[in-house]
Amino acid sequence: MRQIITLLLLTMLSATTTLIRASDAAAPEPRTVDYEWMSVATWKNMHAADMAIAQKGGVDVLFVGDSITEGWEWGEGEHWKKHFAPLGAANFGIGGDTTQNLLWRLDNGAVGMLRPKVVVVLIGTNNLGRENATAAEVARGVEAVVRKLRAAFPAATIVLHGIFPCDYSPKAEVRQRVKDVNALLSRLDGLGGQVVFRDIGAVFLEPDGSILPAVSNDGLHLTPEGYRRWAGALAPVVRELLAAAAK
Repeated sequence: MRQIITLLLLTMLSATTTLIRASDAAAPEPRTVDYEWMSVATWKNMHAADMAIAQKGGVDVLFVGDSITEGWEWGEGEHWKKHFAPLGAANFGIGGDTTQNLLWRLDNGAVGMLRPKVVVVLIGTNNLGRENATAAEVARGVEAVVRKLRAAFPAATIVLHGIFPCDYSPKAEVRQRVKDVNALLSRLDGLGGQVVFRDIGAVFLEPDGSILPAVSNDGLHLTPEGYRRWAGALAPVVRELLAAAAK
């Protein structure tokens, strides 16, 4: 089981953080920078493990994304084991990935012999935070991912998540930036009859809009309670789509 140290905000979503200007969010790029929490060598090893799974095939539900997706299997991975592993799911989340990194992985072995019925996508947080990309840039990168997935898996339904809310405070500047990205991503709903857009961010919020430490221990990554909430919103959608695909 893969696990990385990501208690930091991936250098990210604070106005006081030094940010790296975004490259083209729709251009495939491999990881080239070593971070304290993950080296390029580790990233390559994780991608190689995904390629091995892709070459075997036999996956009905494919998850792709960054650390938030990877985190389904951190610790005991109880909600992954309960809700998705029994459905023939594979997790291709790698911490720190941008849309560029995910596009590169899809171009370089992560498709393989896979023929999933459902693909779950959550990507763009690192473009928005670490790279300080605009909402339009992030959305363009996510759309490029979606279009590549559609081409790779024409028989699959793609469940595209809106970027999840981050920062404990509902007044944080990044909250509005997330909303701006998601408003653009919502336009992809129904694309080619193949894309289902779901903005489920509200399930992680309290009535006042805050995020509790019990849901996220750093204002970005999810705790087991956060994954419980995500599973509650996502698992019924995945099961419904799998049932429809079986008819």
